[in-house]
Amino acid sequence: MNPKWIVLDLDGTLLNSKKQISRRNLFALQKVNSDGIQIIFATARPPRAVNYGNVNLSSFGTMVFYNGALFRCNVTNQEIHYSISKELVGAIFDYCLSVDPEANISVEVKNEWFTYKSLDYREMMKVTTNPTIINIEELKTYDCTKILITDYKNTEDIVNRFGDQVHILNTDDGKLIQIMSVRSSKENAVKYLIESQGYKMSDVMCFGDDFNDLGLFHSCGFPIAMGNAIRELKEIATEITETNDNDGVALILERILHKSPLN
Repeated sequence: MNPKWIVLDLDGTLLNSKKQISRRNLFALQKVNSDGIQIIFATARPPRAVNYGNVNLSSFGTMVFYNGALFRCNVTNQEIHYSISKELVGAIFDYCLSVDPEANISVEVKNEWFTYKSLDYREMMKVTTNPTIINIEELKTYDCTKILITDYKNTEDIVNRFGDQVHILNTDDGKLIQIMSVRSSKENAVKYLIESQGYKMSDVMCFGDDFNDLGLFHSCGFPIAMGNAIRELKEIATEITETNDNDGVALILERILHKSPLN
């Protein structure tokens, strides 16, 4: 394997269960960076949620947020933002609450997070702050980067009704429904970024663990599934590495770089 680009998911992949970057993974990233292999971090997270102590991931490579709905092209210095129109946001809200009034819905607008009722996501999403509460009618006036739904009875309801208009993912062991623009995906963002510099998807090695990585696995040259990944990724992976708690990313990167493991 001789990849020109490395694409890394964060949660369940580069980050361990404590949402930390291990010393070994960090050392491997530093070596990849110094050897001139380009790195893209492709995550479902928003910009505000990718700081890990003294580790600045943007110093290693390009950041793709919200599963490809928001990123910046370093070649053109252009911010790419694929949003869901406020009309469609309102329709999704109204439909979901008519089917299940107890569903919890929040929205991301670039780097801001809003909801219309008090929600505590700190434990489930491992975040330190909760969304800002605003009036539901005001919330429907935003073109949104992402819609988040928890405690919903049937994801298929939403897929059947809106699946041709938005990109819908069910992640976190089925606890979280993520809805983005139909134009957004990790693979589309990565393709845009690497082709702007004259590369092809066959030049890409990607690491992932969940359903939002499936498109990348189908399109890149060297898909690597984590030991803790879903079955669907393992079935199409070039290789299955160790889990995110056992430095699975570093194990592969060390081999590429022909380096000995960090002791």
